[in-house]
Amino acid sequence: MAASAFSLKASTDSSSTRTGACDLFLRCRNRDLVLVSSRSAFVSSGLSGLSRTCAPVLKSGRIPTKIEASSAPVMDQSQRKASSRLSTIVDVDLGDRSYPIYIGSGLLEEPNLLQRHVHGKRVLVVTNTTIAPLYLDKVINALTYGSSNVLVESVILPDGEKYKDMDTLMKVFDKAIESRFDRRSTFVALGGGVIGDMCGFAAASFLRGVNFIQIPTTVMAQVDSSVGGKTGINHPLGKNLIGAFYQPQCVLVDTDTLNTLPDRELASGFAEVVKYGLIRDAEFFEWQEKNMQALLARDPSALVYAIKRSCENKAQVVALDEKESGLRATLNLGHTFGHAIETGFGYGQWLHGEAVAAGTVMAVDMSYRLGWIDESIVRRVYNILQQAKLPTAPPDMMTVEMFKSIMAVDKKVADGLLRLILLKGPLGNCVFTGDYDRKALDETLHAFCKS
Repeated sequence: MAASAFSLKASTDSSSTRTGACDLFLRCRNRDLVLVSSRSAFVSSGLSGLSRTCAPVLKSGRIPTKIEASSAPVMDQSQRKASSRLSTIVDVDLGDRSYPIYIGSGLLEEPNLLQRHVHGKRVLVVTNTTIAPLYLDKVINALTYGSSNVLVESVILPDGEKYKDMDTLMKVFDKAIESRFDRRSTFVALGGGVIGDMCGFAAASFLRGVNFIQIPTTVMAQVDSSVGGKTGINHPLGKNLIGAFYQPQCVLVDTDTLNTLPDRELASGFAEVVKYGLIRDAEFFEWQEKNMQALLARDPSALVYAIKRSCENKAQVVALDEKESGLRATLNLGHTFGHAIETGFGYGQWLHGEAVAAGTVMAVDMSYRLGWIDESIVRRVYNILQQAKLPTAPPDMMTVEMFKSIMAVDKKVADGLLRLILLKGPLGNCVFTGDYDRKALDETLHAFCKS
């Protein structure tokens, strides 16, 4: 990036059919990307009774960014009962590769939502041993209802992060090749983030690319990993080091699938929800502080609201920076520390969200040591993650040297320089930068590690 700073102002396009207002000031200097403030709201007409929000089309150099909801109250029971019956579509705007995110209750009972995105007559559902007994038959019924020409095959993988590797991925290719799938086939990911990442990578690679659909069944996948086209597998030396950017045809979020999600996995997903509030949506963070107990209690409307607003935030970032050249990297707050925990501790020992939660506390601690944020933000982050029953420190076995060696091969390293996402300024603002005092990083690592 050029050494001189530049700034971009965003405003709404009066010719657009979407309505709303936004104000964005994006400042870039050297290797830094600073999201100072952004705010917008966009709504368009619904489909089949669904309300729709869209990541706006870029026009005339104007750069829209984050969603501002009309309100974020603590919900009473009457509001919850009414809003839980609503469903929403969030659009990911990538030109001719744009796609919808359907969010709502009972969507697996709506065959047309899936069938309209199936290309060809052959479908391969990729799922795991936990999800298959719960939802595989329902998904097959949705794919074939009233359509006798569609042939559905399935491959059931072992469940867990430790199986997110090349050997397990080959099982997907084996099934597709043995069943003679062709380029007009559609792959369907039915499961959490591991299944979504692996199925997406298989779809990107098989015959150099076939269509695929995401049906995420965990909070983690519904609010983050299923959206944006990041696919891949782990390597023993680092997480998600092998993969591709490959967008789905659609994402179908049936919130009823969360009814069977274990409490630990439910809480794990909220680490990513908290992230959106910290880096770009302060009002959403404030809503979370008031509604975390409702989320943990699986309140239907609270869950739908958190998923919708998370997807809106991510969709807008992806629309602006699909391949993570700068802005999209800010979605990795806490992930550099968190991925080091997952790799060092062993894949699957902690859930991804648990590692990200501890990593977020570490990133916030470092931000404070640099003098970039107020102490009150540190306290609020610690408190909300404790409310969510998530770890606020790495496991005892992690050492300073383990963190440093694993972080040295992180995907955000450029020319040997470790770039981090850190908070800077008021709540809702962050930087993606390699320009920081290394002493602060060392102090943070020593504060959280015994050796």
